[in-house]
Amino acid sequence: MPQEIEDAVKRADTDPDIHVMILSGAGAGFCAGYDLNVFAAEKGSNLGFQDMPWDPIKDYTFMWRNTQHFMSLWRAMKPVICKVHGFAVAGGSDIALCADLTFMAEQAQIGYMPSRVWGCPTTAMWVYRLGAEKAKRMMFTGDKITGIEAERMGLILKAVPEQDLDDAVEAMASRMASVPINQLAMQKMVINQAIEQTGLMQTQRLATIFDGITRHSPEGVNFKRRSQDMGWKHTVEERDQGTFDWTTNEPIPKPSR
Repeated sequence: MPQEIEDAVKRADTDPDIHVMILSGAGAGFCAGYDLNVFAAEKGSNLGFQDMPWDPIKDYTFMWRNTQHFMSLWRAMKPVICKVHGFAVAGGSDIALCADLTFMAEQAQIGYMPSRVWGCPTTAMWVYRLGAEKAKRMMFTGDKITGIEAERMGLILKAVPEQDLDDAVEAMASRMASVPINQLAMQKMVINQAIEQTGLMQTQRLATIFDGITRHSPEGVNFKRRSQDMGWKHTVEERDQGTFDWTTNEPIPKPSR
């Protein structure tokens, strides 16, 4: 899918009749991220996890390529509006936050839960949208937040009731489409340049390296083994609820009353 996203962006970017792109998900949610059922739960090496010794460059090459596919949304000359329903989590949040404007249904949820173990958001867009303190609040907990809270925090442009999501996005796209394509491109380039001057690519390179390390650290290896033994849904629930110690590889006892 990352490659298909970039291919679609390139087609739209070169179409003289298109002023604005709208990115949305199909089905129950926007995007749930990488398939942990393959990466974590299946035994043996795969693109997301290697048996030791780990080759960090092999891992980096795969993840950097995907990151740059996601960033095609950012690099496109034309604006991209992202429309989020259901969930935009883990790698799915990377995709949503690479867009220029993001709309969410009020009760949709966004978050990067792998920051608890087994991940580091490779696009680093959380910090560029939120600033340091609020990005830390999200990355230190791996919490999911609703569209309402995401708008309040400044992560997204706007949250609306789910039944109004399509109309809200279409209204914004129509308004932007009344502007000449060259004007849209120039405004986007100037604003993006201001962000890129802060070292966006260097930050993304570090995040991509760290993402590989998180999956091959002692805790990352324990997460992989736990997924193989218990199934990834059970393991992800333990991770997100904080009921398992990935360092000792043991459940965390519930506090007595």
